[in-house]
Amino acid sequence: MKEVAFSYLNGFSLRHIDLKVKKGERVALIGPNGSGKTTLIKLAAGVLPPGHGEVLLDGAGLKTLSRREIAQRIAVVPQYFNMPFAFSVEEVVMLGRTPFIRALSGETEEDHSVVRYAMELVGIEQFTNRTFNELSGGERQKAILAMALAQKPKLLLLDEPTAHLDVNHQVEILELVKGLNREQGVTVVGAMHDLNLAALYFDRLVLLKEGIIFADGSPSAVLTEGTIHDVFGALVQIEQHPSAKVPHIIILPKENWPRG
Repeated sequence: MKEVAFSYLNGFSLRHIDLKVKKGERVALIGPNGSGKTTLIKLAAGVLPPGHGEVLLDGAGLKTLSRREIAQRIAVVPQYFNMPFAFSVEEVVMLGRTPFIRALSGETEEDHSVVRYAMELVGIEQFTNRTFNELSGGERQKAILAMALAQKPKLLLLDEPTAHLDVNHQVEILELVKGLNREQGVTVVGAMHDLNLAALYFDRLVLLKEGIIFADGSPSAVLTEGTIHDVFGALVQIEQHPSAKVPHIIILPKENWPRG
């Protein structure tokens, strides 16, 4: 992204966003609610056009690419995914092949092979014929991830992928994403709400505040007591995670905050 800006009618805007993500990186967008994380994901996916500046993919501006070309390179795992029809899990995952299916030709054996592989990769092959809407929250999120992987993307965009999941499923989803990044070289950019999970599973953090990039770097560089106070207005204590060389944030009760 080069000098990207975007404004909503309600007055909120992203400003002066210069952000370069290298191939194979795993980057988390963090910041308070309303700081612009989801908007940045939508701009990166080409869903929103920037009001100023340019969004590039492999050196090409997204505005020069068709929706099909973008979808063949970028996959998005949204925060909310509603399926109004009684689609099976396999049918939902097959939606990820839409950018590759030619009109009137229908699904090929290659499409079915890619879908089977994606389902096996995330561990939901046993749910092939189950109705998507009957799955648990964690199982649905795995199916959505499989749908994204069926696109065979170069760039995977995640918008709060662990929202509304219990701890076990949060870890499962992020372990899957980490594995895809390391083993298949998929570049990952994810909007994250939980700072500790972001530090554990992403090598680079981009901290947003009121529509600008406030800090950008390793978890240790970005997650400091001073920075968290400046951006979130909260007092915390930072310790090293007991098994990983990343910061672990301990939230201090407000009764322990200094008065005045």
